[in-house]
Amino acid sequence: MAVNLATPNRAELLPVQGVRLGVAEAGIRKANRRDLTVIELAPGSRAAGVFTRNRFCAAPVQVCKAHLPGGAVRALVINTGVANAGTGESGVANAQATCAALAAEMGIDASQVLPFSTGVILEPLPMDRLVAGLPKALADLRADGWFDAAHAIMTTDTLAKAVSRQVQLGGKTVTLTGISKGAGMIRPNMATMLGFLACDAAVSQPLLDALVREAADLSFNSITVDGDTSTNDSFVLVATGAAGNDEVVDAASAEFAALRAAIIDVSIALAQAIVRDGEGATKFMSIAVEGGADRDECRKVAYAVAHSPLVKTAFFASDPNLGRILAAIGYAGIDDLDVSKLRVWLGNPDEAVLVAEHGGRAASYVEEAGSRIMKHAELTIRIDLARGSAAATVWTCDFSYDYVKINADYRS
Repeated sequence: MAVNLATPNRAELLPVQGVRLGVAEAGIRKANRRDLTVIELAPGSRAAGVFTRNRFCAAPVQVCKAHLPGGAVRALVINTGVANAGTGESGVANAQATCAALAAEMGIDASQVLPFSTGVILEPLPMDRLVAGLPKALADLRADGWFDAAHAIMTTDTLAKAVSRQVQLGGKTVTLTGISKGAGMIRPNMATMLGFLACDAAVSQPLLDALVREAADLSFNSITVDGDTSTNDSFVLVATGAAGNDEVVDAASAEFAALRAAIIDVSIALAQAIVRDGEGATKFMSIAVEGGADRDECRKVAYAVAHSPLVKTAFFASDPNLGRILAAIGYAGIDDLDVSKLRVWLGNPDEAVLVAEHGGRAASYVEEAGSRIMKHAELTIRIDLARGSAAATVWTCDFSYDYVKINADYRS
């Protein structure tokens, strides 16, 4: 059961000039489900990406990282069901063969194709079924294919995740549409998830490279469901240049500021959708840390709280056992933290309750208030470290009985 998340409205997902998407039922792992997606990009499109830092990074990640620096990306191919991770040299060969097969169908070079896989680790790709599905996906290519593509990249997700926005750049309307998938094995670096965001703006490659890193840092690298870093995490940002705006080349320009804000907005919405659909999630939690000496230590504290199974299970039960939050802050790794100055609030800004101050329970805090707030489906834990002016926010969810059931039954 997703937390305040609904299936995207097909009519609200806007076509991006220069992008077409097609899906097919290839039977990668299970029959009668859409599990193969092709995204076609117009000539001249630019792409940038960030990927998992897991040392066991999947074969398609390795191939993507080899192909992406060329810049002339013409197609993305995504399969679900089998992750093609932990598959050694044969896995890399299969990812390369996937690119070659799609390139042959499209009349482009294999290096212009980026492959992505998600699903079960340690199993080989069924190449015969994948290759047979490519012509079907290509025959389905259309500009309004975002809704179907969002569904076709799902694994344990209960709902598709897709967002569109528009922004004005130099008198031209620029459209941004993105899709993401992920529900478990979610944590930063990247926070299994896939994200694809396309816009039709004209923007230089150096700025696009910087934008994808910043957007990922503020969105997909600021979420966690269970603290596991997947082998396949990937986030790709595409700019087709088809909107007709003057190319954005100056990071100090108003056009860049507007584009940056829109890309970050879409990225955060897609990332938060992953947490809202976290496996078994019943609560959406914002861990907001302020007063840090720098952003890194704020994130360190936020993740200590967000990753704590004791905190997450307490929130599932709406049990105000809030000492668990203090314990997580204390082991976050800030050796010189003065806990006597630290303050913790529970609840969204309009009803926040001071829980801890002066090294212990706040004199004004009553457990009934904590219990009442913890029953909400969305809530905030705000922590003031009283060490400086830095801040960071991490989004997470609770741990329910269903999280265990979903992951125990995933391969069946």
